[in-house]
Amino acid sequence: MGYAKERKKLEKLSEKITGLGHYDGKNLEIITDIFEQYSHTTRILKNKDPEHFNELYLNELQEIKEQKKALKLTTDEGERDSLFLTYKESLSNALTKTIQVISEIK
Repeated sequence: MGYAKERKKLEKLSEKITGLGHYDGKNLEIITDIFEQYSHTTRILKNKDPEHFNELYLNELQEIKEQKKALKLTTDEGERDSLFLTYKESLSNALTKTIQVISEIK
């Protein structure tokens, strides 16, 4: 099975997320879009090859959703930046892990 298209998409998302440094409306829009694209791509990969991608789909996606929810629920401005960076880091790690799994599949 070819995964070049998905890997390329995830690599672009990974590059895009590195530029986000702090919480603001624009960065929130960008990271939300990255999350939605990652979620969609991971679902496609899981459906294509559950053996390799089911764990990522269940575990990584769940962790990201928890970080996203925590950010959404906070009302403390000072905490928002910290939670945003945690959310960003979780998403970045998930992207990296997924790219790594794709690279290891022959």
